[in-house]
Amino acid sequence: MTITIKLTKDSIDQLDLSPVKRELDPILNQGNLTEYEQQFQFEVDYPREETDPRELSEIPEVRLWFLRLDTVYPWFVFFVDWRSGELARYTAMLVPHQFSRAEGIQFNPEALEIFVMRKVFVLYDWFQQQGITGYGRIMNFSQMLGYEVDESFFQR
Repeated sequence: MTITIKLTKDSIDQLDLSPVKRELDPILNQGNLTEYEQQFQFEVDYPREETDPRELSEIPEVRLWFLRLDTVYPWFVFFVDWRSGELARYTAMLVPHQFSRAEGIQFNPEALEIFVMRKVFVLYDWFQQQGITGYGRIMNFSQMLGYEVDESFFQR
């Protein structure tokens, strides 16, 4: 089951997180969070001029909305649908990058490392609070972005 969050120009310009809250709050209240793991996608409707070559992650207003989302729900990456490429898109909203026709998206390596490690710590703490067991999810997350986190890292 995929849950699509539709973002409009108004919600983005007003930094309105209600489209996420509407979908996420019932899930958080019912308790079975793993049932919704990697189920969320975004549909962003932000008008641009036909000649505007920018990707959505290059539009400051769109990036700011995602920064707001990440501040309020720093563990939201748990719900993002990794299989559909949504993890890379979500990461691009939060991490400086460049596009290359030959190699695709190229993240700033230091910024990506900080992002990944921050999410590792956030997810680890949030999983403990929510009673979600196992480190495999966190290790898979870091691998999806090109980093290895060994299980021994969590044995501190």
